[in-house]
Amino acid sequence: MAQTIRRHIAVLGAALLAVASGLVAAGPAQAAMPFGQVDAATVATFQLRAGNTFAENDAAIKAVEAQGAVTVRNATEVLTSGGRTGRNGLCHATGLSASLSPGGFCWDKGDDTSNSYTDAGGWTPQGLTGSYDAQPDGKVDGRTAYLASWHFSRGMQTGGAHVANEFSRVSLVNPEGGQIRYNHLLLVRPTLDANGKGSFTRVASHGDGVVWYGNKLFVANGRWLQVYDLRHIWQVNSSTEAVGVTGTTSSARWSGYALPMIGEYVTTADGGACVAASTDPATKDRPCLNSLSLDRSGQDGLVSAEYKPGAAGGRVVRWALDANTALPYGHATVAYSSPIWAMQGAATDGTSWFLAGDCPTGVGGGSGDPSGARYSCIHKTAANAAPHVLTTSPVYTQNLGYAPSTGRIWGLNERINSTEGVRVVFSIDRA
Repeated sequence: MAQTIRRHIAVLGAALLAVASGLVAAGPAQAAMPFGQVDAATVATFQLRAGNTFAENDAAIKAVEAQGAVTVRNATEVLTSGGRTGRNGLCHATGLSASLSPGGFCWDKGDDTSNSYTDAGGWTPQGLTGSYDAQPDGKVDGRTAYLASWHFSRGMQTGGAHVANEFSRVSLVNPEGGQIRYNHLLLVRPTLDANGKGSFTRVASHGDGVVWYGNKLFVANGRWLQVYDLRHIWQVNSSTEAVGVTGTTSSARWSGYALPMIGEYVTTADGGACVAASTDPATKDRPCLNSLSLDRSGQDGLVSAEYKPGAAGGRVVRWALDANTALPYGHATVAYSSPIWAMQGAATDGTSWFLAGDCPTGVGGGSGDPSGARYSCIHKTAANAAPHVLTTSPVYTQNLGYAPSTGRIWGLNERINSTEGVRVVFSIDRA
């Protein structure tokens, strides 16, 4: 979620702070703070506000589609159109417990090894969702599919210019027949000029978390919740570095597809930044939207989680969804303060909570990572109870999600290894 160089420092700091404070969730031999509920008065101040973005973007989308420079596709058409070839199975060491029957897949070599540390830059995966979120039966048009979010950054560990979150994309993955096929879709913002001509620009986003819900796609980016519609995927007609429409030519920075934002929500009405884990009366109503997952137990809801580097206290917030519109009602219903350090993901099956983050002291070694980075951990807990480690997990595990149709937890990791790669998309039994 945060840049990987900061994450590595956070892991080292967490190990030291654990000794001093004991706040990291741990096994029975170590004390742990509970996954405690936030008071209702504070939760009542958490709001998602949309403004005029949906109406403005709708007009721009209609203009682009009327001009004939793009071809409108839906998710199923993209899923069945071939694309890049990944690898079925877990091709790297994961640290996942064999007792949880781990499975999953890997990206192709280029996406496995892409490197945002360099001045040339690279793509880094962040969020994961799939047909397991999109529909209650876990299928979209009768098929299983997955979708990941990525950000493109450059120079994040060099002496050159640092450019964070320059572009954002999602990948639609078709695992049918034991083969992994996927296409990248550049996330774009539709525009409309004074003459009524439509075009689009890049979305500069970290792509922190992602949830596929009906036809809608939610992408978290700090204080913003971006909304996309998978019935309006634009197949562009040229492959160049440009982004947008010029005359009858459209391009999406070498991608074959662009996905236009239909609207966005913000957690701060005054335009100020979100503040992770804030208890300050001036900013505690500004939760950050980092990871995202879907909770279908009871009334459907989005679950967001805050990343707080090198510390505990990130808030997990549940936002009510309207199943008829597939959009948020705009208010939070419940929230928790997490004792997991550097929390990167949160998901629930309605009874238990699963939280990705740093491991407690003495856990997570043996990853074999060249930098010495340790495995992450997936912790399990219930509301107002102390978590315990369910399993170690891939280095720098990010978002988690729960698939009600199979009873499994899904996740992915972002670790950079520009030679061999070390990234996986994984699933485990919830135990």
